[in-house]
Amino acid sequence: MAHRVFISYHHDNDQGHKNALVKWANENDIFVDWSVDTGDISDDLTDQQIREKIRDEYLRDSTVTIVLVGTETKNRKHVDWEIYSSMYDGKINKKSGIIAINLPSTNTSNCHAAHPGEHENVFPHISSWTSVTERTEYERRHPYMPARIIDNWLSGAKISAISWGDLTVERLKYMIEKAFEGRANCNYDLTQPMKRRNS
Repeated sequence: MAHRVFISYHHDNDQGHKNALVKWANENDIFVDWSVDTGDISDDLTDQQIREKIRDEYLRDSTVTIVLVGTETKNRKHVDWEIYSSMYDGKINKKSGIIAINLPSTNTSNCHAAHPGEHENVFPHISSWTSVTERTEYERRHPYMPARIIDNWLSGAKISAISWGDLTVERLKYMIEKAFEGRANCNYDLTQPMKRRNS
């Protein structure tokens, strides 16, 4: 059975890629789109109220979040709220597995394999791997990646990333399954406060 996936993205810039991904997923039974627009949440709510609202109303019953990374994604407060809430273990709905997809606008083909088996099953075309431990190197390789995802890479949380051009049905299915399987034991770093404005 296909997993329920919430897609987080910058609506103004990247709606076309979101639509294309959902159409492709439907045609190939990759996942069920469980996305809801969270754009009407009041800034006047506290961080806890925002994350509980998103986790329990918008991300409700989804188990994996896909972040579409375009050139403005990292600057959008609603994307940050959705990533944070995906990492948050709510009273009603538990935390999700997370995958990042670098869109063509980012002009990066770099990836991040976080789960066992991804080297062989998702990235067989890459013959040598480098372990990254510095924020500056992550930012160089993934210049548009949201800071919260880089925070979690540095803390060891299992979030994989792939470029749009490397997607295949089998690869994305495998990544979603691994994110789903590992979500309960993924120790996310939630120390960074939630964004309160777009930057």
